[in-house]
Amino acid sequence: MAEIPGWIFIGLVAGVLGKLIMPGRDPGGFIVTILLGIAGALLAGFVGREAGFYRPGENAGWIAATLGAIVILILYRIIMKSRQSL
Repeated sequence: MAEIPGWIFIGLVAGVLGKLIMPGRDPGGFIVTILLGIAGALLAGFVGREAGFYRPGENAGWIAATLGAIVILILYRIIMKSRQSL
């Protein structure tokens, strides 16, 4: 449970990195992208720990958190694009 604040911090940075790696207009803007980065880091942390990449108490790595942020951002763009086309 103590690792969650670390994941959130990494998620802030991963959200910014994700936005730099995947520029473009996102519904919700920069703040939503940072929040998606936090979600991606949390996802990477939980999945990485369950898969045995991280032990309890270790934070998700920067690369995993950034990849998690990018995956969440891609999913977000797909969902928002499909909603706009309806």
